[in-house]
Amino acid sequence: MEEHGKQGSGGSALRKFLSSEAAGGILLMAAAALAMIIANSPLGHGYHDLLHSAVSPALTDKLGPMTAHLWINDGLMAVFFLYVGLEIKRELVDGRLSTWGQRRLPVVAAIGGMAVPAAIYLAFAGGDPALSNGWAIPAATDIAFAMGVLALLGSRAPTSLKLFLVTVAIVDDMGAVAIIAFFYTAGLDITALAFAAAILGGMMIMNRTGVRSIPLYLIGFGLLWYAVLLSGVHATIAGVLAAFAVPIIRTPGAPDSPDSPLHKLEHALATPVAFFIVPLFGFANAGVDVAGITIDEMLAPMPMGIAAGLFIGKQIGIFGVVWLAVKTGFASKPRGATWLQIYAVAILCGIGFTMSLFIGGLAFPTIELIDEAKLGTLAGSILAALVGYSLLRVAPLDKNHAREEAEQEQEIARDGDIADLCDEVEVKA
Repeated sequence: MEEHGKQGSGGSALRKFLSSEAAGGILLMAAAALAMIIANSPLGHGYHDLLHSAVSPALTDKLGPMTAHLWINDGLMAVFFLYVGLEIKRELVDGRLSTWGQRRLPVVAAIGGMAVPAAIYLAFAGGDPALSNGWAIPAATDIAFAMGVLALLGSRAPTSLKLFLVTVAIVDDMGAVAIIAFFYTAGLDITALAFAAAILGGMMIMNRTGVRSIPLYLIGFGLLWYAVLLSGVHATIAGVLAAFAVPIIRTPGAPDSPDSPLHKLEHALATPVAFFIVPLFGFANAGVDVAGITIDEMLAPMPMGIAAGLFIGKQIGIFGVVWLAVKTGFASKPRGATWLQIYAVAILCGIGFTMSLFIGGLAFPTIELIDEAKLGTLAGSILAALVGYSLLRVAPLDKNHAREEAEQEQEIARDGDIADLCDEVEVKA
C-alpha cells in the first residue's frame, strides 16, 4: 500500500481506496477463516462466551446489557457505515457517480443484482412466513472481500472491471442502507426520533454555515448514534446520516483552502475500517459451529435460498442487465474487458459476506435461524469467490488490454488527490 502524503508519488485517492479495500479484503478472509477454525475447535465455547458476555450496562431496554458482539455490530459497524456514507457522498458529488452517464451502468447493474437474488431467495423460502424476512440477505455485495479476490489476480483483472465492481458495490450499499432503514426497524420511539432529527438538523446547519471542524462533526455523530439507538431504528443508520452532513469541497478545491472535511475524514477512517473494524466484524460473526450439521440441514430452504441468491442470482441479475444495457446502447461496456471477464466479475459480486451477515443478524430473532443464514451466506460467498476467481484466472485478455491498462492508469494518476494536497500544505506550513 502506498504511503499517504508522500510528495511526488502521483498517487490518487482512488488508487489508495482500491489498495486499502483489496488488502482489507484479504485480511477479512483470514479473520473469517480463523473464526471458523476456532468455533469448530475446543475453544469454540470460549469464543461464543467472550462475544456474548455482558461487558457494560444496558444502553436501551430493547438490547439489554451490552456484549462485545453488540458493541461490534451496533457500535463499530456504525463507524463502518459512516465510512460507507462518506464514500457514497464523495462518489455522488465528486467521483465516478457524479454524472448520469457515469451512473447508468452501475445503477442498473446493482438494481438487477439486488432484485434477482431476493426473488430467488423468496422462491426457496418465501412460502414459510418465518423465513421470508431474510429476502434481503443475498442482495448485498461485499466490496472488501471481492476486491481482495481481485487483488490475488494481479494484472489479469482489468482496471475497468475493478472500478465497475466498486461502483456497483457502492450503489448496492445505498440499497442495503435503505433496506435496513425501512424493513429492519421495529418499535419506533418517536421522542428519540425527534432528538435524532434535531441533532442531524444541527449538523446540517453547521455544514451550511461553513463549519469545517471534523471533531465537531464526530461529536454530532456520537450523539446521533445514541439517539438513533434509542429510537428503534438500527443504530448503524446514524453513520450514513452523519456522513451526508459532513462538508465536501470538490476536487481540487479552492487553492487557498484545500481542506475538504469529507475527504480528510474518509481518508482517516480508511485504515481502521479496512484493517480493524471489518475484519473484527468478520471474526465476530463468521464463527459457525458446523460439527454435526447434516446434508439435509445444509439443503434447508433458508441456506439454499441465500446461497443460490448470492451465487446464481447475482450473476444473472448483474450480467443480464449489463448485457442488455450494452446491446441496447443504454450504457457502454467496461473498457478493455471481455464478456467472459465481465461475467466472472458478476459472479464475484455474489460475495455477500459482511453486509449479508449483518442483515441476517437483523432479519431473524433466534440464534438457530441466524446460524442458518450464516451458513447460506458463507456457502454462497465462498462459491462465488472460487468460481469467479477461477474464471478470471483462465479468461483470455482483451486484445487491447495492455493499452487500455496504461491509459486508465494515467487517468487514475491524473485524478486530484485532495488528501495529498492537504498533507503538502500541512508540511509546508
